Amino acid sequence: MPQAFRVVFAVYPGVTQLDFTAPHEVLSRLPGAQCILASTTGGSITAEGGLRFAGVERLGDVAVCDLLCVPGGPGTAEAMGDAEFLAQLRRLSGSARYLTSVCTGSLLLGAAGLLQGRRAACHWAWRDRLAAFGAQPDAARVVRDGHLYTGGGVTAGIDLALSVIAEVAGPSCAQQVQLAIEYAPQPAFDCGRPEDAAPAVLAAVNSRIDSVRPAREEAIRAAAARLRLAR
Repeated sequence: MPQAFRVVFAVYPGVTQLDFTAPHEVLSRLPGAQCILASTTGGSITAEGGLRFAGVERLGDVAVCDLLCVPGGPGTAEAMGDAEFLAQLRRLSGSARYLTSVCTGSLLLGAAGLLQGRRAACHWAWRDRLAAFGAQPDAARVVRDGHLYTGGGVTAGIDLALSVIAEVAGPSCAQQVQLAIEYAPQPAFDCGRPEDAAPAVLAAVNSRIDSVRPAREEAIRAAAARLRLAR
């Protein structure tokens, strides 16, 4: 029997489900993997789009983990203000062999004080804001800095999880998982990054992002200020 590899996804209301269900699908195929969803209060959470997840554990009840994954989503701003959530990220990061995030989940790692001086990825619209937490923004799809793995936008979670499996169990295992899930992207359009998108497409997406920008920017400022006071 392979040794257990405990994976904890730290979730919260308004999380983007693909940020954690995509790496969950990949990491659950790692021999010995035990995947857990956990939130501040446990019970159930409602993700972006209304998908509801039940049987969520309490972060405080999770003693240790081998890998901690923090997804992003519209609920990031509120989660940055959840002192208990950030405290649990700090606690669990102490035992984790691998500390990971997907999309704006890296903002939460930053708010928890876990990115100081580290290179990190984030969704392109928020990547530069990592600097508020002392991180070095990196435009790569998956960024590794020691035991820290961070992914860019939503779909980068698959790439990140395969990278971790290659590190934990070897490239052959990661390739077997990739083949098993038939991960062979052939996007209909070459516009997955802002520099590749048509100006009108980029403007339309930025317009939607602008609707949430004030609240998230304020949450980032407040979280960064708390970190400065705590040092």
